[in-house]
Amino acid sequence: MSEKILIIDDEQDIADLLEVYLKNENYVVYKFYCATDAMSCIESGDIDLAILDIMLPDMNGFSLCQLIRKKYTYPIIMLTAKIEETDKIMKAQIARGADFENGNLIQKAKNMVIY
Repeated sequence: MSEKILIIDDEQDIADLLEVYLKNENYVVYKFYCATDAMSCIESGDIDLAILDIMLPDMNGFSLCQLIRKKYTYPIIMLTAKIEETDKIMKAQIARGADFENGNLIQKAKNMVIY
């Protein structure tokens, strides 16, 4: 059975590119451009990994992460273009996140869904 990865990013080009890369690695991908649209997928609980943008149009990515953590324990990778120190610290504390800009996101996703 293929692992299921949830992507929530309002930058459609980034979300679409991630989807292509992950599908090429045989993952099932659920992609949304805002948190509101993704809520039913999140509530299904049938996710192996979530990739969340911090700056979503309808909800802060940190808040979404905290909401997910109330019920689920699957790994979460936080995407950000922000470099402020407080965001890095908060991201690490909430989700053990990984920056997108380091170029290793697909490999990190692979590592996180292998139990």
